Amino acid sequence: MPEIRNFRIAVSDSELADLRTRIARTRWPNEPAVGGWTYGANLTWMKSVAAHWLDAYDWRRWEAKLNAIPNYHVALGGNDLHFMMERGSGSDPLPIILGHGWPGSVAEFLEVIEPLAHPERFGDDVRDAFTVVVPSLPGFGFSQPPDSPITARHIAHLWADLMGQVLGFDQYVAQGGDWGALIASWLALDHPERLKAIHLNSAGLAGGYDRAFDPANPLDDAESAWQAEDAKRRGGVMAYQAIQGQEPQTLAYGLTDSPIGLAAWILNRFHAWTVRGSDKPPPFDLDHLLTNVMLYWISGINASNWLYVSIANGTARKTAPGETVQVPTGFMLGPADNTVPPPNQWLARIFTNIVHRNDAERGGHFLALEQGPIYVEELRNFFRVPDRGSGNPTPLGGWDRGVSG
Repeated sequence: MPEIRNFRIAVSDSELADLRTRIARTRWPNEPAVGGWTYGANLTWMKSVAAHWLDAYDWRRWEAKLNAIPNYHVALGGNDLHFMMERGSGSDPLPIILGHGWPGSVAEFLEVIEPLAHPERFGDDVRDAFTVVVPSLPGFGFSQPPDSPITARHIAHLWADLMGQVLGFDQYVAQGGDWGALIASWLALDHPERLKAIHLNSAGLAGGYDRAFDPANPLDDAESAWQAEDAKRRGGVMAYQAIQGQEPQTLAYGLTDSPIGLAAWILNRFHAWTVRGSDKPPPFDLDHLLTNVMLYWISGINASNWLYVSIANGTARKTAPGETVQVPTGFMLGPADNTVPPPNQWLARIFTNIVHRNDAERGGHFLALEQGPIYVEELRNFFRVPDRGSGNPTPLGGWDRGVSG
């Protein structure tokens, strides 16, 4: 069994001093007269981000918040994988692995880990407790980068080893958005033995529509209409995929050298995938956003961008004919995401056991960060033991409602 090692985040003073110097020496670009967010990250707002980063942001405070949750390293797949784990309250907390995506990080979950693991601290029932495992994807944050680009399917194998072989959970559940949703989908397809259910706030393996379908089961009118609507939304927010999938190395020089360049590249996604078309800044706490950026600055963004090679070459979601996810699956999809929520019949082409769907009234791509209380309640409801008083050990419940939305 691989050895679990305690890990503590400790960025050196010299690294922080270098960062400050680079921010202070930023060479600012000009901006088209139309201004706003029309062509990307707004110049005026980015200058305010730089000023806040220099004069108000306290990395040591956020470093302490990250370290307040137990952090670990374990060697998996030839490289060190970083993960956080908060053991839940009560006698039998349900193990759950939470998956972030790009350009997110473990920082997305900082405000939801404690409510998920210790509901009794917030006036809720301890029997809803989870043991929360939050890994940094390979090449993200404090997880060692692979030697070359890998796929979400490869990472799903690492997750299975982490939850089963390393942590020894007989059964567990998984939740994810963005790449986390894709990884959870592959986990359910390839490693369903211990995985009791998955919950996704992105379409996972059902995302995208460049796949071949059985001629005997053509797209219906709702699916065709959705594709047209989704193509319009994707058209303005997906250019980054082509760059990161085809020229990640070229892009990496600027993003590795300039903290403001890195912040603009990342923070524009938090705007476009949450309040696209608005002149307002992203609706998140700026310190929290900068902490997310810091996790890319400290370790470098290049290896995390490599995941998009699998988007560019078509392998990210490529399933064999007849391969479907049969593990019970739930969805909560945000209306302001970077894609339009698909119809159920589209999702069911890949997920054959959809037992719950919740189309959220508000929220975009980063639901755990943007809509934390709603996210926590959704996971509790979806994974709740059906009858707490019966002694029934089945850790999944609340599905008699069937598929809605």
